[in-house]
Amino acid sequence: MNISQLETLLTISKTMSFRKAGELLNLTQPAVSAQIKSLEDEFKTVLIDRNQPVTLTDQGRVFLEHAERILAIVEELKQRLADLSETPQGNIVLGTTSSIAMQILPRVLSYFQNQFPRIKTTIYSMPSAQVMANVENGTIDIGITYLAERNPNLVTSVLYYDTFELVVSPGHPLADVKYTTVDKLKDVPFVMLTPDTLIRRFVDQMFRKYNIEPRIVMELSSSEEVKRMAEINMGAAIVSKLSVTEELRRGTLRLIKVSELETTHPVGVVYKAGRYLSSAMKQFLSDLKGMPEDQFISSE
Repeated sequence: MNISQLETLLTISKTMSFRKAGELLNLTQPAVSAQIKSLEDEFKTVLIDRNQPVTLTDQGRVFLEHAERILAIVEELKQRLADLSETPQGNIVLGTTSSIAMQILPRVLSYFQNQFPRIKTTIYSMPSAQVMANVENGTIDIGITYLAERNPNLVTSVLYYDTFELVVSPGHPLADVKYTTVDKLKDVPFVMLTPDTLIRRFVDQMFRKYNIEPRIVMELSSSEEVKRMAEINMGAAIVSKLSVTEELRRGTLRLIKVSELETTHPVGVVYKAGRYLSSAMKQFLSDLKGMPEDQFISSE
């Protein structure tokens, strides 16, 4: 058994095709078949059902699970060896919300990439509630998200504090109101984030506390979509204050202060406790934690 055979099996499991796997691996189809046949002969089992579409057998799925672990160990070994070099290098997979990805990361990453061009960053946007889960299961290396829950398996560090604010279109009936209270929002149509976001959870708790059933006319998965709907007056919205800096400056949204929303929410960096930190991750975490708060919340 060799690493190339394991990579071939993994690629076949993803493409469900010997031909497509060969194209991705720069191998001929007979070479792909030979590698899998060699594995099957060595372990005296059938790993792949070759009927179309190609699928893994039960034995193949068990084998793949262990193959993925082996490949992950090999990748970590490569990274550890690369870390012997003085120059930080490697790959970092980041996970964060769409609003943070658009408002915060451009400033942070532009500086980081200029300083460390040999470090590659991949960014995945997801609901805030999924960031910590994906850090814990290893799907992403580092998360930047709201630190609403404590998890003993994760290491967290606060970067800055955000608030959630009520915003409306200039054409909305409440557009000229500067301040209101939650009880006066009972009959206001709302465009809301989906329930798997921290902002929505906070808003739901707030309304429940005052025995109010909000009038939700639309649910969307990202703050950017919610803002766009609020701008065209589909309803009022409650979003991160930092995410609407540009819209407030342009005048396409107006902010209404709500006393019950005047709570600060820590936003921070998250990574798995006890995991090996590559030189790239160490450098990124060091730079991120060392940045002053105004680097994140500046409107510039």
